[in-house]
This record gives sequence, C-alpha cells and structure tokens, in this order.
Amino acid sequence: MNASLPPSPLNDTQRQQIDALVRELNPQQLDWMQGYLAGYRAALQPGAAPVAPSAPDSPVLTVLYGSQTGNCETLAERLTELARAKGLNVECLSMDEFPNRLLKQTRQIAVIVSTHGEGDPPDTAMDLHEFVHGRRAPKLGELQYAVLALGDSSYEYFCKTGQDFDERFAALGAERLIDRVDCDVDYEEAANQWIERLLERVAQASPASVAQQTAPAVAAQTSAYDRKNPFSAPLLERINLTGRGSSKAVYHMELSLEDSGLTYAPGDSLGVYAQNDARLVEQLLEHTGLDPEQSVTIKDEAMPLTKALQHHLELTLLTPPTVKQWTELSGSAELKKITEDRRELIQWLYGRDLLDLLQNYPVAGLDAQTLVEHLRHLPPRLYSVSSSQTAVDEEVHLTVAAVRYEQRDRLREGVGSTWLADRVALDDTAPVFIDTNKNFRLPESGETPIIMIGPGTGIAPFRAFMQEREVLEQPGRNWLFFGDRNFRTDFLYQQEWLRWRKQGLLDRLDVAFSRDGADKVYVQHRIREAGADLWRWIEEGAHVYVCGDAKAMAPDVHEALIDVVSSQGHKSRESAEQYLRDMTRSKRYLRDVY
Repeated sequence: MNASLPPSPLNDTQRQQIDALVRELNPQQLDWMQGYLAGYRAALQPGAAPVAPSAPDSPVLTVLYGSQTGNCETLAERLTELARAKGLNVECLSMDEFPNRLLKQTRQIAVIVSTHGEGDPPDTAMDLHEFVHGRRAPKLGELQYAVLALGDSSYEYFCKTGQDFDERFAALGAERLIDRVDCDVDYEEAANQWIERLLERVAQASPASVAQQTAPAVAAQTSAYDRKNPFSAPLLERINLTGRGSSKAVYHMELSLEDSGLTYAPGDSLGVYAQNDARLVEQLLEHTGLDPEQSVTIKDEAMPLTKALQHHLELTLLTPPTVKQWTELSGSAELKKITEDRRELIQWLYGRDLLDLLQNYPVAGLDAQTLVEHLRHLPPRLYSVSSSQTAVDEEVHLTVAAVRYEQRDRLREGVGSTWLADRVALDDTAPVFIDTNKNFRLPESGETPIIMIGPGTGIAPFRAFMQEREVLEQPGRNWLFFGDRNFRTDFLYQQEWLRWRKQGLLDRLDVAFSRDGADKVYVQHRIREAGADLWRWIEEGAHVYVCGDAKAMAPDVHEALIDVVSSQGHKSRESAEQYLRDMTRSKRYLRDVY
C-alpha cells in the first residue's frame, strides 16, 4: 500500500516515463542510476562544482550474499558502502538476483553466505550453489574471489555453504583474493577484519579503477541502537500462554521501545542479550576454586571473573572448537578420541555444559584468564517478533518457550528463555536490538493470499502478520496451520485466532495436537489432508510461510508440500521439487527456521 507516501511531485507523463525506464533496468544499472542522481543533485546545490557522472563500467567488485535472516545482507551492504567510499566501482546483489551465466565474465567476487539446517545453503543461495557444483559450471580461470562464511559452531556442519563455495571456485580454477574466514555467532570482529583485508587487496589488484569520489554518501537516518549498542527495553508484561497441566511453559512478553527510535516489520526478530544463571556461575566458581573477583580481560576490557562468566561467556552450550581446545589443555586421551569423529562429538555435546566439562576433564593449575580465553562469547538470542508495530506502536511482543530439562541428574536451562521467563522482573530492562529479516516478509500486495505454517512458537511471526493485515484492512485471504502437544493447554493465542476466524480475517484454521489421541498428528498430516484446497490456493498465487524447528518440522513440512504439489498438480516428484524451488526464487515459499 502507498497510503503513507507523500503526493508525487511528478506529472503523469513523467511518472510513466520513469516507471517504464526502471522496469527495464537490471540491478547493476539501478545502482549506477542511483549514483548518477546523487551526483547530479549534488551539482545543483549552491556553490557546488559541476559533477560528471562516471561511466557505467563493469564493476571492479561484485558482492554476492546468501542470507536467510539478514546478517549476510547487512555485512554485504557494509562492504559495499566501504568499497564505494574508497572510490571502487562495486555492485551488491543477493545470489538469487545474480544471473549464473555472468559468472564466467565476472572478474572479482566477494561471497558472504550463511549455512542452515544440515549444511544447507540459504534459500536465496540455492541456485548459484547448485550451478557451481553442477555439470554446467564454467572454468573460472579469470576469476578472483573471497569468501566470508557465517555459521554456528554448535552445529555439525559449521559454515559448510561458505566452505562449499570456496572449495568449488578453487576447483574451477579461480584465485583467492584472501583466505576464507569462518565466523561463529559472534561474527562482527572477524567479519570487519575480513572486509578490511579484502578492500586492501582489491585496491592493490585494481589501482586503475579507484577514482576520487564525486559525491558524498548520504547516511540513512536510523536509530542509535543496534547490535553493538543495544537499547535497554523495559519489560511491560509477561503472560503464561500454556494452561495448567501443560508439559511446558510458553510466555507472551511485551517490551517497551519508547524513545528508542527502533522500528521493525512483521517477520523481523528481536535480539536479546541475556545473562547466565547466577547459580550456574556459583557452581563453576566453587568447582574451580577460582576467585570471583579475579580480574580477567575480554576484548580489551578488564572485569571481575564472575561478571565475565555471567554476562559475556557461553556456559550452557559447548561447541566443537571449545571442546577441542579443552582437549589440548586437559591432555585427556578420552576427550581426544571423542573429538576425532565430528559426528560422534556433536552427539556427545548434546545436553552437556561447561560444568560437565570441568568436572569430567579437569585442567591442573587452571587460571581465570586461561578459562575465559577458551570459552565462546555469549551471543544474543534471537526471537521472532510476534507483533506488528503498526498495531502496537512503541512496543515489541515475543513468544518465548522456557527451555528446562533434566539431564545427568541436573536441571538444564536455556539461557535467554529462562532469563526472560524467570529472572527479568516487570519494569526491569533487557538489552535488545532489531534483527531485520527481509527474506520473511508479507507480500507487497495486501490482496495476495497467504498460507502460514507455524507449530509451537513458530506461530509468533504469523500473529504479527495478522495484526498488520487487520490494522491495514488488507483483503487478502489468510490460512493458518498450527500444531502443538495438547489442545486444552497448548493452543497459543487461541482467543485471538478464533476472533480473527469469526470476524473473517482468518479464512481457514487447521490444527494438529500430537498428544491428544492414540496416534500422533502433526501439521504435515493436516497439510496432506487439505491437499486439494492447498493446491488451489497456491495456484491462485498464495505465498507459503513456514516458521519453527529446522531439524524435524521444516523437512517434514517440505516433504508434505512436495506430496501435495505432486498429487494435486499431477507432477513427478522431481517436477514437484522444482515447482517449490521456483516458488522460493519468486519469494512465494519463505521459511524462517531455526
């Protein structure tokens, strides 16, 4: 909708001419046009010298990003801005916007890509990943490239997609500009260093391409608060969404963003810097015998050991790099054997924390600084936003399942979920920032139908979708598939969904409660049962959204959708898979899974 835009100063003829031109331009030409207009406008300012726009030459550097949640896109944009500030001719594209046929003609590429699921590329990177690994991949003897890989070292296939691109480009004859860097969840420092090294190398390799910048870049006006400088958001409300007798606890939380300047859209996430449980910190200190007030240094900042453990270091989640380093410290032959098989190591890590490691594989003479240097920094926890800012103004809502379970005679708890659920009091604040996800957005047209598949807390963004469509009075049809354990205790936001169903905003609601009957029924079963209607909606242009568990739910739902497309569309499995791939390319099949 364009209701919020100011009236156009253009007449009808001018607007039609511009629309016709823009529709014909590719992303590279649009980038050049943006620079042309900036320079032209600068020349019109009083006292400004005439500025001649640069010729639309081929870019010196092409930045390609494959991003599922937006982190790679943010880094790609940062690289692009810094490159242009140095006078480099650079273009920045999502991998799904880059024509594969141009790969052989491109001379310098920077790849920034994340890894998801079982080592899978992001949806936007699938085509290029498949192309370079396929039989039609060209020889790339003229290409220079660099790869920045993002991932999470607690997963088995850490940074695999970035490794795939790096190894495949090299196998096709391309030359590395700089070595690949694999970034963990605390990626900022490593990524910035990679960007600096790359720009130095590109400038050296292409000195003739660097020209004096003709027009200053105009910075967008944004909030002063971000990942590096989080906003202290007061907790306004916390409501237990699960009923008495439920086997879990899920909370609805409302935080204030008043005076922060932070804005978000349905589909975005809220990053939260949580704290470790003080009881676990006490157990660690008691076991090691270390002085809680002993000064340690983290990122050039000195602080007491107890503060470092509670606020800055990962205690509840062990990662392969941490365990491998601990193997060297402890000299344990048993631990060494475990780390030699990565799959066995990943299985061994499940449900173990730092206290387990210290108790079972002690290090003689361990000092405080050595301990902190061998632990991963505590990353922010990301939660899908469950509200529309259009509806709730300077608030943000979350749907958080408190993670608690018994393992090896000890209670284990999730860091962020239990901190928010148990230890942040009302009116206390939590350090937060907005994590933008441009790859999980409502359709541009409010008339487009949507199908939402969100079991458990995966329902969060769909509550935001519905709030948005309700406030903006968008007429598009809406269909929700929701699943959980028990109808009586675990139907999250039941009253809201039934109200939307009654008023006609929600056209269809299909639910699956796995523990209410003799046979376990999940959302993928409901998808198959509704196959004929689902196929009709898809053929009529519906966008399909999936949110929630990446390990089991997302693959099962994907298989169910393949079955529906195959049976209802009378297609082979291969054709059905291709159909869903085409939907992904056209931004009609979108997933936010974790």
